[in-house]
Amino acid sequence: MSTAVSTTTGALRRLYLARCGFALIWAVALFATGADLNPVSVTLLVLYPLFDVAAAVVDLRSSGRNPGLYVNIAISALAGVGVAVATGSGIPAVLRVWGAWAIVSGLVQLAVGVGRRRLGGQWAMILSGGLSVLAGASFVATAGSEATLANLAGYATLGGIFFLISAVRLPRA
Repeated sequence: MSTAVSTTTGALRRLYLARCGFALIWAVALFATGADLNPVSVTLLVLYPLFDVAAAVVDLRSSGRNPGLYVNIAISALAGVGVAVATGSGIPAVLRVWGAWAIVSGLVQLAVGVGRRRLGGQWAMILSGGLSVLAGASFVATAGSEATLANLAGYATLGGIFFLISAVRLPRA
């Protein structure tokens, strides 16, 4: 394995572990805030896509130019703003915005994972991207029914598990 690939996989491993930890802690915190939009849950809802922006910036700095990561930064920044605005209209609006973000960012994650498959450990990111698209469509479709913020906590938990799997599966130098 070349030094550049080894450096990239090491940086990705650390990033994936950080993303796993954040997602799991975030999911527990969101679940603990209850089913209503309140100052804590609203903060958590806006924080998640903004953390995704920060993670993509770290990823870019460690792995170099990747058009998908630039797209992800823009999409996640818009999602942060969209979620903040949607919280004023209630949980169904939040779920619609979150769902649209999950669909688009899932497609981007899928593309980035396919592009990185030579690094190894990317099948979980590819699968996660595909599942994100399906979950996003589900959030949009069920937003008017009995969908709750707990659905988002489950989504983040599953995402965190996929990040953990990818971190473990990345080859070591």
